[in-house]
Amino acid sequence: MVSDANERVLAGFLDYLRVERGSAKLTIAAYSGDLAQFAEFLGTRRTALGGTRREDVRDYLQELFSNSLDSRSVGRKLSAIRQLYRYLLLDGKIAKDPTLNIDLPKQWKVLPKALSRDEVGVMLSDNPLGADTARGQALGLRDRAIIELLYGGGVRVSEVADARLEDLQLEMGYIMVRGKGDKERIVPLGAPAQKALERYLKDGRQAIAKKKASPLLFIGTGGRRLSRQRVWQLVGKASLAAGRHASPHMLRHSCATHMVENGADLRTVQTILGHADISTTQVYTHVALDRLKSVYAKHHPRAKAKVG
Repeated sequence: MVSDANERVLAGFLDYLRVERGSAKLTIAAYSGDLAQFAEFLGTRRTALGGTRREDVRDYLQELFSNSLDSRSVGRKLSAIRQLYRYLLLDGKIAKDPTLNIDLPKQWKVLPKALSRDEVGVMLSDNPLGADTARGQALGLRDRAIIELLYGGGVRVSEVADARLEDLQLEMGYIMVRGKGDKERIVPLGAPAQKALERYLKDGRQAIAKKKASPLLFIGTGGRRLSRQRVWQLVGKASLAAGRHASPHMLRHSCATHMVENGADLRTVQTILGHADISTTQVYTHVALDRLKSVYAKHHPRAKAKVG
């Protein structure tokens, strides 16, 4: 919903395009749609177009990326916003352009989507994932172990599908996985993941295998290889209870995000996720910065000192 004040600002700008610039109808229609969407975003923050900050613009572009909009479309929307604030600045309606020094979309690193801790908690609750049949219960134990591994270890879906029995060292509390470029790394396992894997191996895997031998850790009925698509499906099904559709990739990002929120350094997160370059892991620095600000505000004696 666009406020009356923002509607008046947009109407003035579109009239300027139409009369002063002689812009084509298609251009005006495109600007109108893009800017109305931006104004609606500002409305959720109770912010007027004339009071927009640089952070508001960046957050809006980030939301577009998070909704899987391609960089070309985001660039077009940013161009419309730039034109609006150039007009408002020249018209004396604002003193500072909030789009100044905003990076081009191609330079952005998209912040990964992550589930909240509560949403992950619902997915990993004690509610059974399988049916009442023995086969259904066995598959439920398998699926629970997979989800615990995806979140607890931050592993990729391909690493789950390719994991072998010999890679799992439950007594040592880790699993060896093969990432991109066939690089091996050790991923530590928390107590919940260890317990879920132990239950799956004890009470689930044999029932699923039906006496068929397989070197793979996670298998489909009859010992068949578990496809990546099947892992995506079972994660999506488990996330229904949380009211938000999740993917294996989101569980991986949630693992990293929640670790950084709890104080993990980026080098440790890089090692666990298997990122070849620390710059890939640095997309999580926004989480670390938020935490630093929170800790500073809570503990520094001058953080809340009044300036007289």
